[in-house]
Amino acid sequence: MENRLLRKLLDKSMTGEELLQKVKQDFDLLPTVLSGVSSPKAKIRYGCAKVLIDLSEEYPEKLYPYMDSFTDLLDSKYRILTWSAMALIANLTKVDKYGRFDAIFDRYYSFLNDEYMVTVANVVGLSGKIALAKPNLVPKITNELLKVENVSTTPHLAEECRRVIAEKAIKSFDLFFGQIEQKERVISFVKSHLYSPRKTLRTEAENFLKKWS
Repeated sequence: MENRLLRKLLDKSMTGEELLQKVKQDFDLLPTVLSGVSSPKAKIRYGCAKVLIDLSEEYPEKLYPYMDSFTDLLDSKYRILTWSAMALIANLTKVDKYGRFDAIFDRYYSFLNDEYMVTVANVVGLSGKIALAKPNLVPKITNELLKVENVSTTPHLAEECRRVIAEKAIKSFDLFFGQIEQKERVISFVKSHLYSPRKTLRTEAENFLKKWS
């Protein structure tokens, strides 16, 4: 039986934004919203995931106690929930006083080998935020991002998708380049995309090099 509050998402008597505001007023509702992520009803499942992501951006310390639940969500059979978990975890790194992200680093970055472009792109795109929150992990994050050059194409990850991922990698590097030790390796990676057939990737590479080299 769905929680009465969550059923309001289903019958549209309450919007996701209204639920978000209710939780902001009473964080004791967090377990209810978290339970909604396991709902068989997609509207409840994804509505609750969106509320949690929004909350994690503004109140990461309130969601940090549930970090293990978000880590479990990485293995969801629903890709959208996996992507949601990635965003949630990235948002919580800024308050990760117990090093929980450090402990799941390899698991998180194993998704760079996923067959779906959006999954890989999410990890890459969130890496800048994680690096800023976790300076101790900058060398490892840099190494992982440099591996995107070797991402394999799949039926769900075409050559153009690889260019999108490279573009996101450059954007992430730009956020924490000042903290990177192996700067020449990153510069070399960026230079390799100066003549990409993807215009936005070329522009991103050009702007990065103007700024940092």
